Amino acid sequence: MSSPRGALYAMLADDHARLDALLARALADPDHVDRDAYDAFRAGLLRHIAMEEKVLLPEARWLRGGDPLPIAGRLRADHAALSSLLVASPTPAIALAVSRILLQHNPLEEGPGGVYEACEALVGAQLPELLVRLRALPEVRVAAYRDSPPVLAHIARIMRERGL
Repeated sequence: MSSPRGALYAMLADDHARLDALLARALADPDHVDRDAYDAFRAGLLRHIAMEEKVLLPEARWLRGGDPLPIAGRLRADHAALSSLLVASPTPAIALAVSRILLQHNPLEEGPGGVYEACEALVGAQLPELLVRLRALPEVRVAAYRDSPPVLAHIARIMRERGL
């Protein structure tokens, strides 16, 4: 299902662009992660994921009579992998892995007939209320980085499974 790109698409795609710029700044030096840019990216991506997981995907499921969007499982798997990668202190390898996942993930949401267009078509006249709910979602409380052996092993497994 596709619709003209409107306010929902613009809001979420613009957030992708903002996050992409922060990640690019964080990765500008291939041997060093710019922590200020990465920390802002991390907080922003976690909020963006929360907007989709707590508001957008549940709303789409409700509007579809309890059936999730066909791509919802893939999005949730990507969100879980991204969230896991954001737990440890950023290294160039971790930040690059995040970037590579997003290169495949974002088109699923922004591309023609993607999630954002599908959701706009589903919500119809309820779009203004949905936008209010998305904007009202608070900033995510970001925990300190954790670099314990189990966290690093989990990240290594995600990177291996995804060929990163």
